[in-house]
Amino acid sequence: MTQRTWFITGASRGIGAEIALAVLAAGDQLIATARNKTDLHQFESSQNVLTLSLDITDEAQVKAAVAAGLERFGQIDVLVNNAGFGLLGGIEETSATEVERVYRTNVFGLLNVTRAVLPSMRQFRSGHIINLSSIGGYRSTPGWGIYSSTKFAVEGITEALHDELAPLGIHATVVEPGYFRTNFLDGSSLQRTAMEISDYAQTVGKIRNHASELNYQQPGDPTKLAQAILELVNADTPPLRLPLGTDTLQAIAEKNAYVEQETAQWRTLAESTDYR
Repeated sequence: MTQRTWFITGASRGIGAEIALAVLAAGDQLIATARNKTDLHQFESSQNVLTLSLDITDEAQVKAAVAAGLERFGQIDVLVNNAGFGLLGGIEETSATEVERVYRTNVFGLLNVTRAVLPSMRQFRSGHIINLSSIGGYRSTPGWGIYSSTKFAVEGITEALHDELAPLGIHATVVEPGYFRTNFLDGSSLQRTAMEISDYAQTVGKIRNHASELNYQQPGDPTKLAQAILELVNADTPPLRLPLGTDTLQAIAEKNAYVEQETAQWRTLAESTDYR
């Protein structure tokens, strides 16, 4: 395999850091970004690394970071859109400001980086865009509705990208991790709504408690996830979707079964709306 250059957002901790470490262990080159460059100190000893401060919600800063990466390495072969954060709370409990903030990072920030990287990939007619979604990007649940909606958006964006870029020799994959043992469920990556409504104690409230209990007890191994990403990039025909974790596989199976059952139940009414 030839040496690749990776551009990873949110590389300072969690899944992003694990992927970055795996990239360097494989002998590839790395453009590691985070809001604060000092948080990337673990990577700075390698000659194969360029570390950059990057707020993905700032489009001008994104363009400058991509230009710096291209100046250093000449090409970006793999983009990992990993930067983002969680928001836990009921739909009614979530303020407009909280919704806008999570969308600005999880969706609009991802688009900023993707748009900035794609011209170079199109020039070389090669590349792979990997968008980190979630188990919640395929199936939403109480308490995770707004966060899941950002990941539903990432899924839709990636589906379109997959087909738009395929004729150009560029791959696009959406990765759907389940619960992996990172810091995602603590205050560094997960925001909780300021408002809590007692009427949702049996739905959203239970999810809040479950998130606290599950923190650092998640079933997924982030080191193995990083190795799976390397295997994904090495594949000749990478998939549109890559679910990771047995919990994600179970969630997908359960949702597919539910949709199939419900569609069958309401098929007659659905079919009745066509012109005859």
